[in-house]
Amino acid sequence: MQLTDTHCHIHEAAYLASLDTETKKKYVKAGEPSADEMILRACAADVTRLVCIGNTLEDSELAVDFVQSRGNVWASIGLHPHEAKGYVDNEQALKRFAALAKKPKVVAVGECGLDYFYTHSLPAEQAALLHFQIELALEHDLPMVFHVRDAFEDFWPIFDSYKGIRGVIHSFTATRKELDEALERNLYIGLNGITTFTDRQQQIDAIKAVPLEKMVLETDAPYLTPVPHRGSICEPKHIRVTAEFLAELRGEDLELLAAQTTDNAVALYGIG
Repeated sequence: MQLTDTHCHIHEAAYLASLDTETKKKYVKAGEPSADEMILRACAADVTRLVCIGNTLEDSELAVDFVQSRGNVWASIGLHPHEAKGYVDNEQALKRFAALAKKPKVVAVGECGLDYFYTHSLPAEQAALLHFQIELALEHDLPMVFHVRDAFEDFWPIFDSYKGIRGVIHSFTATRKELDEALERNLYIGLNGITTFTDRQQQIDAIKAVPLEKMVLETDAPYLTPVPHRGSICEPKHIRVTAEFLAELRGEDLELLAAQTTDNAVALYGIG
């Protein structure tokens, strides 16, 4: 059996001394686990491919550097919507970021999108940065990793103003309405540990309705640890826990779910 973690941040565990991020705090609190040890533990749990996701310019550079010497790990470069105000008027930073799209083992752009749950950046700033990243992805024929929270009404008009976008809605936590809208646009749906502890029936109904051929699995490690491991750090190995939960919830064979979601990840990111 082979599983794929399409969204994690374990690259930061390899650069803790140079970081000042919330992710660093999670790793320090957990005793500073080694990124390579996490990869080995993932492989032992049949998680054979991982995609490390960037959230800022510097974080994306670290992700790109991290994956170069590791055979089963790839990078996505992204500027998170929370960070938009720091980039929209910074041409030098955007130029430096755009250059990363040409680097080896960069397989996607994101995570990027719109997030109205928090107000770290204004909607107009988030929209401008989203446009920039969509255009970069289309220029390099790369798929996209979208972060959309409480903002689908503004996200879809931006998405629909372009043609040829490929990608995934990361950490899908919405309803059947948003699921159907995403599927109409041929997007993949990223499911993670939230599925194991949500008590929102609309969300559970949507999770059950995701077509297996459009599902990919993710951890968002070190965040969103699945039940029964809540309270400990999330690692890529926990993909297996989420896969087992989803197979039971949806009445599907675990090996079929693992094979199909890995095939989907390979098709989306070209990580054969």
